[in-house]
Amino acid sequence: MATYVLIHGAGSGSWDWHRVAPLLRARGHDVVAPDLPCDDDGAGLREYSDAVVEAIGDRKDLVVVAHSLGGFTAPLVAARVPVDLLVLVTAMVPLPGESPGEWWEATGQPEARARQDAREGRTPGAPLDPLVTFLHDVEPEIAAEAVRRERGQSGTPFGKPWPLDAWPGTPTAFVLCRQDRFFPADFMRRLVTTRLGITPEEIDSGHMPALSSPETLVDVVEGRRRALT
Repeated sequence: MATYVLIHGAGSGSWDWHRVAPLLRARGHDVVAPDLPCDDDGAGLREYSDAVVEAIGDRKDLVVVAHSLGGFTAPLVAARVPVDLLVLVTAMVPLPGESPGEWWEATGQPEARARQDAREGRTPGAPLDPLVTFLHDVEPEIAAEAVRRERGQSGTPFGKPWPLDAWPGTPTAFVLCRQDRFFPADFMRRLVTTRLGITPEEIDSGHMPALSSPETLVDVVEGRRRALT
C-alpha cells in the first residue's frame, strides 16, 4: 500500500481530486489531499509545502502527484520528507531561482498557447474562460461545480524564487495531456525533455484530467508506481 499525496493547482482545492481519491482507495492506498492556502496573501511556496507536509504527518511510502502550479510545490515536499515517486500532471516545471511569475515568459508558454488557439480557431489573447480553457472536456455538471468551487489565487507565490538549488533526486514522472489548451502538448514535450530530461507519458485529456479522465490518470500513475517496485 502507498500513500498518495495529491496537490492541486492554482485557485482551486482538494475537490479537484474527488474523482481520483476513491479510485486509489479502492486499490488499497491511503490518500492525502490537502487544501493549500492559495487565497492567503501571507502564504508563499514555503507555506504551500508546509500545508502538504503537515497533512502527510508520519505517513510513509509516499507518491506525490501534483497538478499545474503544484509543480512548484511538489519538489519542495520531496526535499523535506522521503518520497518514493513524484508525478507531475500537466504541471509547471521550475528551474532553481525561477519564480512562478517568471516561469511564463522564461518558458514561452504565452506564445505557445496563442499559436495553439489560432490553429484551433480560438481568439489568441481573449479573456480566459475556465469552461473553454480548462474544462472543455469535463462533463457539464462537474465543470459547473468546478467553476463554483473556484478560490481566489493570491499573487504572493508568483513573486518569490523557487528556493531549491536543483531538482530533488526523487524518481519523477510526467503526465502530458494532449488536448490541454493551457499548456499545449508540443510546448510541454519540449519543456519536460529540456528541464527534466525524461519522456512524458501522454494521455487524451484537457488540462483537468483528474476531473475528465480519472480512471486513465490513476492507471498511468499506478503503472509508474509499480514500475519502481
